[in-house]
Amino acid sequence: MKATAFTVEKIPLIKPGDNIGKIISERTKLEEHDIVIISSTVVSKSENRMRSINNICATEKAKNIALKNGNEPEFVQAVLDESIEVLLEYPFLLVCTKNGSVCVNAGIDRSNVEGSNVLLLPENPDESARKIKDGLFNLTGKKVSVIITDTNGRAFRIGQTGAAVGIAGIKAMRDWRGTCDLFGRILEVKNEGVVDELACFANLLMGEGDGGTPVVVIHGLEMYDESGVISDLFRPENEDVIRKALRSLSA
Repeated sequence: MKATAFTVEKIPLIKPGDNIGKIISERTKLEEHDIVIISSTVVSKSENRMRSINNICATEKAKNIALKNGNEPEFVQAVLDESIEVLLEYPFLLVCTKNGSVCVNAGIDRSNVEGSNVLLLPENPDESARKIKDGLFNLTGKKVSVIITDTNGRAFRIGQTGAAVGIAGIKAMRDWRGTCDLFGRILEVKNEGVVDELACFANLLMGEGDGGTPVVVIHGLEMYDESGVISDLFRPENEDVIRKALRSLSA
C-alpha cells in the first residue's frame, strides 16, 4: 500500500456561510476516493458556531465549577450549554456532549478565534461532513471521504493529538476480527480506529499554530464506504469502566 498526503494551500480565513467544498475544489484537484480531512475550526466558522463570552449569562452551577477549575464562569456556561453530562468538574471540565462525544470543555475552542468569542464544534459533525462530501461530488464528480477533526488530550498520556469528530464516506473502524495473524491464529479482538489514525496524521501537517492549512488530502488509501458514522467509535456505556469510575467519584 502506498499513500500520499498534502495540505491544501491558500485557504482563506473562513466566514459564516462560506462553502467549504467550493473553496477546497478551487484549490486542489481531487481524485476518486481521496480522503479530505478538515479542521473543525473552519467548519464551525462556516456554520457560524461562534458565541461571544460577553453575551453569556452564567448560572450558579457554572460559577461554582469556575471557582474549582479557574475558568471564566461564562466559558463554563458555554460548555454546559453544549453538554448532556458533566463527568469531571476539576482540574478540568470533562463532559459528554450532545452528540455523545466525551471531551474536555465540549470541544469549545479559543485559539484562532477573534476577539472575546469562543468557537463551538459543529452541531452535527457527521451531517457537516456529509454536506461537504456531497458538495465536493457535485463540484468535481469524485466520490471522496470527509473527516472533520479536532485535537484531544489522552487519558494516561501527555500531549494532544488529532481526533475525528465527524465523518462521511468512510467507516470509523476497520474490523480485523476473524482474520489470521502471521502464525495462523484467529484474531478475536482487533478493532482499528482508522479515522482517528488519519486525523492524527493530518494534524501533523496542519499544525496547531498560525500555519493556515486546515485541510489535508490523502490519496491512495482505498477506504470509501457510505455506512460510517462517528458514533461507532463511542464505547457503549455498559462497557465504559472509566465513565463509571468518574460517576462514582461525584456520587
